[in-house]
Amino acid sequence: MNREKTIHDLKPGESASFTKTVTEADVNAFAGLTGDFNPLHVDAVYAGKSRFGGRISHGALLCGLISTVVGMKLPGPGALYASQSLKFLKPVFIGDTITASAEITELIPERNRIVLKTRCINQNGDAVAEGESVLLPSKTGSTS
Repeated sequence: MNREKTIHDLKPGESASFTKTVTEADVNAFAGLTGDFNPLHVDAVYAGKSRFGGRISHGALLCGLISTVVGMKLPGPGALYASQSLKFLKPVFIGDTITASAEITELIPERNRIVLKTRCINQNGDAVAEGESVLLPSKTGSTS
């Protein structure tokens, strides 16, 4: 496991990313986990007649990829989400490879908060989602 980082271990401009190919199993599992069975996500016939021409991933699945970045890499283990805003720019199709990234834009030591610019891009380099996260890094730090 990564070392827990405190606000004193972090600096603006630091970044991290996580890449994953979105599979049919991922979309189906997400639908089952959340109860969101919108036919745009789970019904190939319905989605094929939509403006997207096929099934698309849940937008909230992208939030999960960002959560992987901030929870496992930057600031990493021990950090808590305070907020996440996200604007969805393009659909994510089954088979797309998404890279979620986070970059520290601001440190607020007196409140133990960090602000991160978050972004998801697809295999073509197109931004599919952009937003901002606020996290509370670990207060004590530790090693494992």
